[in-house]
Formats: sequence, structure tokens, C-alpha cells
Amino acid sequence: MLFNSIDFAFFLPIVFVLYWVLFQRNIQRQNLLIAIASYIFYGWWNWRFLTLILFSTVVDYTLSLRMSKHSDPKKRKILLGTSLLVNLGLLGFFKYYNFFIANFVEAFSLFGQEITIRSLHIILPVGISFYTFQTLSYSIDVYRRKIEPTTDFVAFSAFVSFFPQLVAGPIERASNLLPQFHKERRFDYFQAVDGTRQILWGFFKKMVIADNCAKYADIIFHEPNAYSSVVLIFGAVMFAFQIYGDFSGYSDIAIGTSKLFGFNLMKNFAFPYFSRDMAEFWRRWHISLSTWFRDYLYIPLGGSQRRLKTTLRNTFIIFLVSGFWHGANWTFILWGALHAAYFVPLLLFAKNRRHLGDIAPSRVLPTFRDVGSISITFALTVLAWIPFRADNIHHTMEYYTALFTQDFFGNISLQFRSISNGFHVVYIGIILLLFILFEWVQRNQPHGLFFSINHRYKTVRISLYYLLVTLIFAFSGAHETFIYFQF
Repeated sequence: MLFNSIDFAFFLPIVFVLYWVLFQRNIQRQNLLIAIASYIFYGWWNWRFLTLILFSTVVDYTLSLRMSKHSDPKKRKILLGTSLLVNLGLLGFFKYYNFFIANFVEAFSLFGQEITIRSLHIILPVGISFYTFQTLSYSIDVYRRKIEPTTDFVAFSAFVSFFPQLVAGPIERASNLLPQFHKERRFDYFQAVDGTRQILWGFFKKMVIADNCAKYADIIFHEPNAYSSVVLIFGAVMFAFQIYGDFSGYSDIAIGTSKLFGFNLMKNFAFPYFSRDMAEFWRRWHISLSTWFRDYLYIPLGGSQRRLKTTLRNTFIIFLVSGFWHGANWTFILWGALHAAYFVPLLLFAKNRRHLGDIAPSRVLPTFRDVGSISITFALTVLAWIPFRADNIHHTMEYYTALFTQDFFGNISLQFRSISNGFHVVYIGIILLLFILFEWVQRNQPHGLFFSINHRYKTVRISLYYLLVTLIFAFSGAHETFIYFQF
């Protein structure tokens, strides 16, 4: 079920009313309702994949309970290994089987050996990478004795399948979300209002920013050799805002929806395109995934506590794995490698923790130095988004080659008219400019529409909400699926 669909527009109010009106004073029934609603939400795509979620839930619930009853380290490792094998095995089969088969066959053909291994027609379950990592973190934390396993199967099922963030995150930790299923939840008007505002901001980013930027990105990436360098830069920038509006928009809707039911999810984006270096970018982009890799891969490998050589190795490992997590394509691995390479100068000169605080605190405008740092970081990010968007490595090289060898301007007016696609470039330019300015004003807030209670500006806030709703209806795209559903 898509957030930006009529189905969800009916689904959410029904669940909300049942949750707060019929089951307000009964945690068990609320949890059961959430679990059932989450399975309906996920099964709306393909009910057969519900067995995968249920299987992962049963496996990790059972193994973690058994793990807590054993003090023998060897037995605990076997139980954890079983959990890792089952979860990563399912993920590997559905997401990477055909990728490995194709590359295995190609590797033999390079040496003149032709072998035939049949690939399978495998449908990738939506969101499998997200809920797999969520259940894995639970098993690992139980093994590390950071949390106690729950004996409430319904609460655990609701935690694993929690519909607001099930398909595309944030990837929640059991230590944060699971205890909230065990606490009594009372309706909080101010939390619900803030959640509604965040949902509105998420829909605006998805349906106005992302879906309209997608029109230009799709056309330009389809045939990069047909355009001048300026248009190719424009196409890459459009994809940068498409993926940001798409993914952060989903996170805003997920977090806002969770607030309607009395839950607090972790922040997943913190205005990343205002980052002053790549290290700060990764502290602000897809925070739930970057911290997951930090805690469960980077630190166990030794982190940055040893020699510089080890730190560089670990950095490349987590970025390459992060790229591979995104999809079974060499383009994602290249994307990860580029970001790892961006980190090298920061690590060599010990500058990777230079920007840990707010951006331009207590200032209306950034300094010239901040503008320069933000611009360079954004440019590097846009260049790295090219392989992420490309179909394959050949397509990536084609885009890069055209970008640096085509005429810089060419017949720019004619080219922009050819890609207008019924929505003039000037319109999207104005909307993006206003969007950037508004996000700059709100850059140190929890989300774009977060406001402290100030009755003097109530009329301005309400006018802003009406404006966003109007823009959503006036400029909404073709209700495209969210990009991260494929991961």
C-alpha cells in the first residue's frame, strides 16, 4: 500500500479510530491491531510475502528467547549464527541470487569457459532489506546482552512489522521502539498535531519535489548523449532532489504517522544537503542505516581506534557493503566506493569530525566559508548520484563521458524546451529555490514544519499549510512509487 494512494487515505483513519476509540485502554489489543493492520498494509502488494515476515519474526523471537536462557558462549554464538544465516540467507536469495549467478557465468566466460546456470524469476519482496536489518539488530543486541528478549510475541510482531516504517524505514532499533509497545499509550494532542504537520511536509517533498524532479531526471538519463553538459548537470541535480524528496519524504510520513499512534521513531534525515563535508553528510543522510553499519559492522571491525590503515580499510568496507545493500548492481558498489574515496582526505587530515554541531547557529545567513563548503559537498554528492541512478556501469560511464566531453551549453534553450514535458523548467526552479530557502530557515529543527507554539504566528502557519496542500494538488506528479521500495 502506497502512502500516496487512495487506499492509504482510507486505511489510516480507520486504524486510527479503532486504535484510540475502541482499544485506548488496552495495550495488548492496541498491539494486536497494529500487527494486523501492518500485515494488511504489507499484504496489499503481495500477500504471499507475509510468510517471510512471519517466518523472520518467529525465528528471531524463538532464538532470542533461547539465547537468553544459555550462559554458554558457544551455544549463544550458534543461536546468533542461526539467526544471521536465516535472515541474511533469505535476503541473499531474493535480492542477490541472480546477480551472483550472472557474474559467476560472466567470470568463467572471460577465461573461455562457457557454462550455463539458469537464473530464476524472483520477485523482490518490498522492504526486505529494512525489516531484515531491524530483526537482526534485535538478535545481535540480545546476544550482546544490551536488551532483554521480550516474551510478548504480539508486541514483537508489531515491532517487526510496524506499518509506518516497515517498507522503507527508518530502520529502528529494538532498544528504542520495542519498549514503546510495552508502555501504556495515551492520546497526545500536541504530538498528533506535530505528526500531522510532518506528514504534510513528507507528502509535499514526495509529490511536489520528488515526482516532478523525476520527470526531468528520467528524460535526461534516458539518453545522456543527446544533451549538453549544462543539461546533464541539471539532470543529475534533479535526481539529487528527487531521491532526497522521495526518501526523506517517506521518512517524514512514517515518523509523523507513528506520532499519531503515540510512537517516536528515530530521525532519519537532518537536512543533509546543507552538509559542509562528506562526513557530516553521512551523519545527516539515512541516519538509521549509517548508524546501523557503524554499530554492527564498523565498530566490531575495529572502527577508528587503531592505525590509520585499518580505519581506511574499515571505511571502504562499510561503504562498499552499504552500496551492495542498496541493490544487486555494480552501480551501487561504485556509488559506495566513491563515497569511501571522498572520506580519504578527511581521514588523512583528521577532519572527519570537524562539523558535529548545528549549521550556522544563531545566524540568518551562512558565512562565505559555509557556502563554499556546502556547495563543494553538494557537487560531490551529485556526481556520486549518477551511478546510483544509472541502469548499469556502461550507462554510468556514458553519462560521465558526455558530462565532461559534450559542448557545455550547446543549444540550451531548445534542449530545455524539449525536456519540459508539460511542466516548465522555470516552475520547478522556483519551487526548488523556495524549498531550499525554507529548509535553510528550519535547518536546525526536527523537521521542516516543526514550529514552537506561538499564537502570534498562527495565521501565518495555517496559511502555509493551505499553501502546501494547494501545491500538492496543483503540482503533484503521477503518484510514483517510492524509490527505496526496490531496496
